Amino acid sequence: MKKLNFWLPLLFAVVMILGMIVGYRLYPSTYTGGFFKTGKLSPVQEVLDIIKDKYVDTVHTDSLSEEAIQGLLSHLDPHSYYIPAVDQVEMNEDLQGNFQGIGVEFQILSDTVNITNVLSGGPSDKAGLQVGDQIIRVNDSVVAGNGITADKIKKYLRGPGASAVQVTMFRNHATKSFTIQRGSIPLPALDASYMIDKESGYIRINKFSRTTFEEFMIALEALEKQGMKKLVLDIRGNGGGIVDEAVNMADEFLGNDELIVYTEGRKSPRKEYHAQRPGSFESGKLILLVDEGTASASEILTGALQDWDRATIVGRRTFGKGLVQEPFELNDGSELRLTIARYYTPLGRSIQKPYNKGRDAYNEEVIDRFHNGEMIHGDTTSVHAGPVFRTPAGRQVYGGGGITPDVFVALDTSQIARSVSALYISGTLNNFIYEYYIHHQAELKNFKTPADFYSGFKNNADVWNSLVQYAKKDSIDLGEVSALDRSQVEIRVKALLARLLWRTQGYFYIINQQDPVVKKAMELLESNNPMPSAVKSH
Repeated sequence: MKKLNFWLPLLFAVVMILGMIVGYRLYPSTYTGGFFKTGKLSPVQEVLDIIKDKYVDTVHTDSLSEEAIQGLLSHLDPHSYYIPAVDQVEMNEDLQGNFQGIGVEFQILSDTVNITNVLSGGPSDKAGLQVGDQIIRVNDSVVAGNGITADKIKKYLRGPGASAVQVTMFRNHATKSFTIQRGSIPLPALDASYMIDKESGYIRINKFSRTTFEEFMIALEALEKQGMKKLVLDIRGNGGGIVDEAVNMADEFLGNDELIVYTEGRKSPRKEYHAQRPGSFESGKLILLVDEGTASASEILTGALQDWDRATIVGRRTFGKGLVQEPFELNDGSELRLTIARYYTPLGRSIQKPYNKGRDAYNEEVIDRFHNGEMIHGDTTSVHAGPVFRTPAGRQVYGGGGITPDVFVALDTSQIARSVSALYISGTLNNFIYEYYIHHQAELKNFKTPADFYSGFKNNADVWNSLVQYAKKDSIDLGEVSALDRSQVEIRVKALLARLLWRTQGYFYIINQQDPVVKKAMELLESNNPMPSAVKSH
C-alpha cells in the first residue's frame, strides 16, 4: 500500500496529461485558443460541420471549405490567395526555377504531340529523343489522335525525379520506344543576353525565381568580358517573384549602403534592404525597359534604380503591385499567401494601384489603359493620385499606380489585317514554322549564331509564298495584306525559326531588331546624357 500510495499521484498526473493531449488533438483544427484555454468553433466551421452531418445529399466538404476561404479572401486585396494542396507543387515550380520531367518542348499539331526541342544534356537527350519525333504513347496511355491537350501531356511526362517513364515515338515512318529517367529540368529566368554593339549589352529577365540572380550574374560577367560598358536590362512582362533576387540584382547597380526597398505593415515592423557589397556595374550607363506587365519584384528593382537616378526607365507605366505576401502552410498541405505589408521605394513611394473598387475593376485596369489612350499618349494626370517625390538629381517621380517611365514609348496600335490576326490566333503560323523547320533543318543549322541567321537568311520571299499557300488550307487569305503587315509577319517568322534553333536567345535577338523600345534605348545610350533631367508630362 505504501508503494501504491507513492506512485498513485504520478500515475494520475500521467493519465491527465495524456487525456489533455488526446483531447487537444481531437479538437477541430479551427480552434485557436491555445492548449490551456477554452474556445468556440468559428461560425464557418460550425456551418461546415452541420452540413457534413445533416445535409440531405452527400457533399464534398473540402470543396466547400475552399469556396469559403476564397469568399473570405475576396474581401481583402487582390493578391492574397489560397493554393489547394493538389496545386502546391506546380505553383512553386516557377519560383524554384526547375521541375521534374524529361526535358523536351513540344507542340500539338494535327492532334499529335511533336517534339520541337530537346534539352541538351537532359533526360530525353540522353535517351536519344530528337526534334521531329512524335509522341504516340506514354506508358499505357495513348496520346495521339484522341484530343490530347498540353496540360494532359505535361501530367503524363512529369513525375518524381529519377522515376522512369516509357515513351513510344513515331520517327521516320516507324515506332520506337524509349525508357526515360526523369530529372531536374531548369526553368530559366533569363531569356536572352548578347552584345548589341561593341559597347552595349542586352539582358532580358522573365521572372525573379531562386535562380534569377545567379543567371543574371553569369550573363553580366560574360558580357563584361566582351567589352560591355552600357547595358539594356529588359524586364517587360516580368511579373515578379522572390524579393531577395530583385534586391540582389539592384545591389549590383547601387553602392554606399543605399536603400533599395523597405516593407512595413500593420503587424509587420519596418524592414529595410540596403546595398551590401560593391556592385559589378555601379557606374556604366543603364537603361531599364518596362511595360504594363512589369510587376511586384520587378517594380522594386525599377523603383530603386529610378529613385537613385541610377537608370533611365523606358517604356510604359508598370502594373502597380506594391504588396508583400507571406506564405502560411495549412494542416492539409494547402497554402495561404496573405498580404502582410506594403513595400516602399527608397524615396518612400508606394506604387500599389487602388483596389477599393473590387477585384474585377482591379484586374481590368490594364485593359482600361488601352481604352483611355494611355498606351498611345502616355500617363494621364489622373493616374498620379499619390504625392510627387524628387530624386537626388531633382527629377519628379510619382507614387500610387505603378512606376511612370522617364521616357515613354507608345504601344504600336496600328490595325493589322483580319487574316493576319487569324494567322496568329488559330495557331496556323506556329504549325507552319514547325513544318518548315523539319523540312529545312540541314539548311537552317548551317547558321551558327542568331546574328548570322538574321543577316544571312535571305529566303524571305520563298518562305512568304510557302506561308501563303499553307494558310489557305486553314481558309486564311494572306494575298492582299499590306506591306507593313507582311514585314511584321516576316520578322515574326524569322524569330520563331530562330527560337527552334537557339530557343529564347534566338527569338529575342531577331525580334529586337525591329522593337521600337529597344531602338529608343539605343538612341539614349548613344547620346551624351541618357538620363532625362525631368519626367515630362504627356
